[in-house]
Amino acid sequence: MKTKKFLILAILFTFLGLESQNKEKNIEVLTVAFYNVENLFDTINDTTIRDEASPIMEMNENVRSSVYEKKLKNISAVIADIGRDLTKRPPVIVGLCEVENRKVVEDLVKTEILKNYNYGIIHFDSPDERGIDVSLIYQQLFFTPKNLKSYSLKLYDSDGDRDFTRDQLLVNGDLLGEEINFLVHHWPSRSGGQKTSEPKRIEAAKLNKKIIDSLINLNYDSKIINMGDFNDDPVNRSISQILDVKQKIMSSNFSNYLYNTMSPFFKNGIGTSAYRNNWNVLDQIHVSSSLLNKENKGWLFWKANIFNKPFLINKEGRYKGYPFRSFAGGKFLGGYSDHFPVYLYLFRELN
Repeated sequence: MKTKKFLILAILFTFLGLESQNKEKNIEVLTVAFYNVENLFDTINDTTIRDEASPIMEMNENVRSSVYEKKLKNISAVIADIGRDLTKRPPVIVGLCEVENRKVVEDLVKTEILKNYNYGIIHFDSPDERGIDVSLIYQQLFFTPKNLKSYSLKLYDSDGDRDFTRDQLLVNGDLLGEEINFLVHHWPSRSGGQKTSEPKRIEAAKLNKKIIDSLINLNYDSKIINMGDFNDDPVNRSISQILDVKQKIMSSNFSNYLYNTMSPFFKNGIGTSAYRNNWNVLDQIHVSSSLLNKENKGWLFWKANIFNKPFLINKEGRYKGYPFRSFAGGKFLGGYSDHFPVYLYLFRELN
């Protein structure tokens, strides 16, 4: 039987669990991913931000370039492998956080591993005090951006001074003929403790919800993928109450809502980052229920996963089993990131 080739791989196989009757269908599948790339900074001292505190800038000048090149190679190798088992190519869409500027993202997509996939870049400089931003890269063969916007999260400390943090990125575009909205986040950290820092993430959740509500008000059936390092677990107040992300798929007649594709992993103790022998699922992808309703045409959510292959895991020492990170104690460890990437598959039937 001859498989039909669209712009990406069209796979002919039995899609168990997606249909009430198991039968062979011509299915097109693509991958969407998010990755906290842990301090992807360049080797240039930018006096307008605090990049002198970045791990690379703390190193001897003689090794900065080689460390930077190794870091790019490592991150590109991870991105290239996400979802490849099924789709035979890297993700079509990748949200990124902890990137210093557009230049480091340009260097990333130009690496030997990724250059042939023709990734475009969407990036805005945010006012974050550490000088880190969020970005989105996309394979230009499959996705065409239409509307882009960066939303500032305005926080203030007890003295009334502005506490600068990352913006929230919204990208609306055409995914092989269908409009989809992608949001990329990196919410305020847990510095000072989860409880002390929680109010900042509550404010981030309020902004996130405002953006999503505006999309649904414009189009009730908007297809939305909300991804990022939220620095909270699925059960924390910012996610479960303020943003109101459901941990279970609701009935089909429920209003357009967000479903947390990472909730099953959290419930089973499988995390994306570890701290003091506890696993967290801070990295999450939420999908709108319009991507869950099988009566809808076009792209639908199939399943999600945490990309935690063995080469991304520490093999020994005090942090055995943790993500194999790049930096610690002012040294380059040769690893990848202190977070595992998360990803999901979208699918649609081909006529």
